[in-house]
Amino acid sequence: MDRNDIRYETYLKILEEELVPAMGCTEPIALAYGAAKAREILGHLPDRVQLQVSGSIIKNVKSVIVPNTGRLKGMSAAAVAGIIAGDPDRELEVIADVSDVKVAEMKEFLEHIQVDVEHIDYGHVFDIIVTEFSGDSYAKVRITDYHTNIVLMEKDGKVLLEKPLEDGEKEDGDRADRSLLNIKDIWEFADSVNVEDVKALLERQISYNTAISEEGLLGDYGANIGSVLLRTYGNDITVRAKAKAAAGSDARMNGCELPVIINSGSGNQGITCSVPVIEYAKELHCGKEALYRALVLSNLVAIHEKTGIGTLSAYCGAVSAGAGAGAGIVYLCGDDYEAMIHTVVNALAIVSGIVCDGAKASCAAKIAASVDAAILGYNMYKNGQEFKGGDGIVMNDIESTIRGIGRLGNEGMRETNNEIIRLMVGQEG
Repeated sequence: MDRNDIRYETYLKILEEELVPAMGCTEPIALAYGAAKAREILGHLPDRVQLQVSGSIIKNVKSVIVPNTGRLKGMSAAAVAGIIAGDPDRELEVIADVSDVKVAEMKEFLEHIQVDVEHIDYGHVFDIIVTEFSGDSYAKVRITDYHTNIVLMEKDGKVLLEKPLEDGEKEDGDRADRSLLNIKDIWEFADSVNVEDVKALLERQISYNTAISEEGLLGDYGANIGSVLLRTYGNDITVRAKAKAAAGSDARMNGCELPVIINSGSGNQGITCSVPVIEYAKELHCGKEALYRALVLSNLVAIHEKTGIGTLSAYCGAVSAGAGAGAGIVYLCGDDYEAMIHTVVNALAIVSGIVCDGAKASCAAKIAASVDAAILGYNMYKNGQEFKGGDGIVMNDIESTIRGIGRLGNEGMRETNNEIIRLMVGQEG
């Protein structure tokens, strides 16, 4: 693909937009970011805080330990971390640098200041409104559709910033056009991209995501899925690919204070579509250039799958990221485009039933299952086996299958998502 091709430029921009660092699970960090921005607008600490959040935010914040808070958990903790110690200029690394003094201030603030949480539904799956009060003064910040998309800033009745919104999820017009993504062009781009154009971006992904994976195996985080896999099944590459990805999630979901490079707004997805590929590159002694190309492929395949699903859904994001990792593994093994598309379709056919019931320790096990499905999908192809069009949600070609998965995750699972939220907040019936 020529560097002057609009697809080349767009795919590079997509990678630059998506592969960004985040400290902690991205939904609580988005909440901390909004709270830090509101505090900046207010000009000082508030005496009351109101959090209005969509159900999917509740689902993905409720059970996660917020890093750099002394192991605090939940929405109030995330918001207060942003208020007390957040630097809004750092966006998803808003609470990356927090002193022990600030941690103590967070706990004191939570003990003495009222933080109200309200479940809202204004037609956006991803929706956060933070309002901070001080006497008769207030500051309000709204983040909608994705983690850093501030659409409203307001102080004491004066609108400081406002972006128009449509019903449902809407891409920011300043972002690269993801409708240009398709599997055939992604393969061509990955195979022809000048590696100097992606080297710095991917080296950061390799460094950050490998580091948190290793920490997950060294420490005691969550259910320690990564360690369980290695102890139970041995050190074969097919086990390591799953275990090391799971270990990164083990650490991240349970308070590890290391950043990750995200994909599709998710650290777990960023880990899933990179760490297994990195492990295979080590095993096969592929060299850096092949690894870069495989990571370009894995990341963009995952982004393409996730674009139709949307930022948050009841469809587990590890599934699309695991299929992306499968594409990267195929590339490293020296196989061709046909092998890649069959691997992706097979993986999606196997694990597309996994639901997202929020960010928490079990995400690591879902990551392991998704990577395992990708490896099985590739081995199926190598043994002359495949799932064919008409087999359930498998369509006649890969693009139709991905579009179908998008409909399933975005439209078909809306009520599933609502029911999961009702179960999680104890509002059954």
